[in-house]
Amino acid sequence: MPVTLRALKHRNFQLFFSGQLISLIGTWMQNVAQAWLVYRLTGSSLLLGSVGFASQFPVFLASPLGGIVADRYNRHRVVIATQTASMILALILAGLTLWHVVTVPEIFVLAALLGIVNAFDIPGRQAFLVEMVGREDLMNAIALNSSMFNGARIIGPAIAGILVAKIGEGWCFFANAVSYIAVLIGLLMMRVPPRPHRQHGSPIAHMIEGFRWVYGTQRRYVHCCSCLDW
Repeated sequence: MPVTLRALKHRNFQLFFSGQLISLIGTWMQNVAQAWLVYRLTGSSLLLGSVGFASQFPVFLASPLGGIVADRYNRHRVVIATQTASMILALILAGLTLWHVVTVPEIFVLAALLGIVNAFDIPGRQAFLVEMVGREDLMNAIALNSSMFNGARIIGPAIAGILVAKIGEGWCFFANAVSYIAVLIGLLMMRVPPRPHRQHGSPIAHMIEGFRWVYGTQRRYVHCCSCLDW
């Protein structure tokens, strides 16, 4: 067990792990409640799937920009900013729903805005893991982070189903907004050493270099697999 949980010996990762677990449960609660709200308002299975697309497509488009931001700026502050923005969006959606004035276009706009925030949040959080645990415990931290994510994916929808049936979707959104407080408290309590300043070139050039590296890695992987099959 000490080997399995060795990344938790780092104080910053302890704070991150505990706060993120609460927040991810709230996030999955919102995903389920948001989809159910769209279906309840429209009865359309097409719009039900489209709201999920609206929240994920910006991540696909803007993630390279998020990676550049995570590489060039303070990752601790980037994660604080994205988590705060996510909390504000959840509060807006909760307020509109609880006041019974929410419309489907507003849900789609808020879902797309959350997708843009996630495009910067995901690279920032993943890169921030290195600063929290160091390279020696990075793989263990990634494994624990994945376990936390999958655990929240089981618990969150189950809680959301109960809350939606008992008190409605708006309270699921409000609970998600409140859950971000745990993350923000943990982030603000962290003691993060300053990163050494590095000279950076063109962000466009770095983005192109990243795509070239991915393309070259894919070609090498396919070549190795072909040799193994042969």
